[in-house]
Amino acid sequence: MRSVFIIFFISFFLSSDLSAKSIEDSFLKGDIESTIYQIESFDKKDKPKNIILLIGDGMGMNHITLSRLAIGGDNYQLALDQMPHIGTSTTQSSNDLITDSAAAATTWATGKKTKNKYLSMTPDKEPLQTITELLSKRGYLTGVVATSSVTHATPAAFFSHVDSRYKTKEIASQLLSSTINVAFGGGIKYFKSFDIDKEKYTLLNSKSDLLNLTTNSNKNLLGLFAEDGIMRTEKDMPSQLEMTKVALNYLSNNSKTCNGFFLMSEGSQIDWAGHSNNLEYLFAEFTDFDATIGNIIDFVTEDQETLLIITADHETGDLQILDESDTSVKVSWGSKNHTGVPVGVFAYGPGAHLFSGEMDNTDIFFRMLDVLDYKNTPETLCK
Repeated sequence: MRSVFIIFFISFFLSSDLSAKSIEDSFLKGDIESTIYQIESFDKKDKPKNIILLIGDGMGMNHITLSRLAIGGDNYQLALDQMPHIGTSTTQSSNDLITDSAAAATTWATGKKTKNKYLSMTPDKEPLQTITELLSKRGYLTGVVATSSVTHATPAAFFSHVDSRYKTKEIASQLLSSTINVAFGGGIKYFKSFDIDKEKYTLLNSKSDLLNLTTNSNKNLLGLFAEDGIMRTEKDMPSQLEMTKVALNYLSNNSKTCNGFFLMSEGSQIDWAGHSNNLEYLFAEFTDFDATIGNIIDFVTEDQETLLIITADHETGDLQILDESDTSVKVSWGSKNHTGVPVGVFAYGPGAHLFSGEMDNTDIFFRMLDVLDYKNTPETLCK
């Protein structure tokens, strides 16, 4: 009995901001039909050629549950719900039970724990090789997509090495000198002092540029669509789904004669909605995120050589269900900060079975390299 109490207390402590007063809110359940996706079975011996890592920043299992209800109601099935392999991941950083996005993203990018605010550096400020740097030397194309700025913590962990996520000018400079082939997001203001090499990059600055992209050039793509984060309340801003579709099309077409591609796409503002305790904001961002998942499920089913992995860096907001009355659901926000509860891991495609069960966030890095048979892949360049 004593051990059960201790486990309960630790779980409560990690999931709660004890100094904050909870805020109650409510929403109406949705009532639409589910879109059912074709899900294929893969043999455990199958190896993927490509990996797509989708991040729902701040997305706890509670956010998923409430978004499901808000979008479609009790019996609705999200695209995320149809992922055949499910696990959980612990999230602590090297110096705190409550991670930030920089330290969490560093674990997926490098397989190592670091301090909060550090990006792909050890706690002693030694740079760590990222998965995009490792794979680019093995003949892979790589890309990052985010609804934040491309210099924000999660995308930045895949190409930069700094001891503060707030060194945005340095992060922007490191992106321009990196091996990343596609970078889409916001952050125009962080690149204004740089003379971007137009021989290296095709530059996209608007939603129209993105959706009308027809170039067959093998130049890298750099899309900066907002001064900072991409706010859907502003006119003509691309969604995560639209950016990810274009990035995926570019990477899949240009890597046909290469070993494959790696793409990270983040629904960044699920986290921002949690920080602001805003349900409407949360549901709008999650709807875009789940539509992106559905599109990639279709890609995986058709392609047969791509592994899709979905996870989160941490939970934000300590969001809980309190009660329901007819079609209204009452909830509470227990915090405006991150919490330390485990998050979900979901996978589909060849190698997906390796992402079931309980794991640490660092395990995701090593399992991605293992499933690609990285150690036995010779060095080469994707031309």
